[in-house]
Amino acid sequence: MYLHLGNEVSILTRDLIGIFDLDTATVSEDTRDFIRRCEENDIVTNVSGDLPKSLILCRYNGEIQAFVSAISTVTLKKRASWLSRPEKG
Repeated sequence: MYLHLGNEVSILTRDLIGIFDLDTATVSEDTRDFIRRCEENDIVTNVSGDLPKSLILCRYNGEIQAFVSAISTVTLKKRASWLSRPEKG
């Protein structure tokens, strides 16, 4: 299944590595350093048309990719868990 990240970008849920809240994740110096290195390696794509709220780390087209999204981590996690639930039948 696909997870919509914003701005017409979706990823396969099986490729999802992690969803991080930018407000809390950037408190740690290690996390800020990780994000900075991702930007330096040109693997960050901004799909946020607004204030960035989350960082999504995934495997995209066979490579590690990070996306910055205006969609909150709570909403993304709900969408991802809803997509991964087995169908009732």
